[in-house]
Amino acid sequence: MAAPGPPRAAGLREALEQHLRGLGIATVAVEHPQVFTVEEMMPYVQHMKGGHSKNLFLKDKKKKGFWLVTVLHNRQIDLNDLAKKLGVGSGNLRFADENAMLEKLKVGQGCATPLALFCDQGDVKFVLDAGFLEGGHEKVYFHPMTNSATMGLSPEDFLKFVKSTGHDPIIIHFDENIKRFWHLFSEM
Repeated sequence: MAAPGPPRAAGLREALEQHLRGLGIATVAVEHPQVFTVEEMMPYVQHMKGGHSKNLFLKDKKKKGFWLVTVLHNRQIDLNDLAKKLGVGSGNLRFADENAMLEKLKVGQGCATPLALFCDQGDVKFVLDAGFLEGGHEKVYFHPMTNSATMGLSPEDFLKFVKSTGHDPIIIHFDENIKRFWHLFSEM
């Protein structure tokens, strides 16, 4: 199934923007061609300074729960390591299918975004890379319900938005393993 077409995406984006305005949150946005990967997106947004995102919509194969994982765009994520950090057991996280993403977040392939949490009815757990909050970013960037635009807001406003959706983010330091590796390497 393809990503939501323009009318549906436009209506969802309008609803998102109305929700953000209702919270008093100011945003910036750039329109660009439809993109399905971070690599496709970056040439259109690299001039926008801040934390750009990569988003994974996952399911726990044993408990049938859903997870939206948002990390800095240049992070490599090992699903087994992530599963251990989340306490769901190694090998239990898988990519959810597009139908599940459409049902839970109302967006399709290439549009996974934490801004879609306002559509979730409490079925999705949200995992956030601590780098968005601790990286000194003036703005953090996500798709606004369509993969033909990128929207930025301050990290503080982003957390305000997430909390307004009823989600309490699970904040993870994804670079801890890297720090441990360099610490061990420097002792040699």
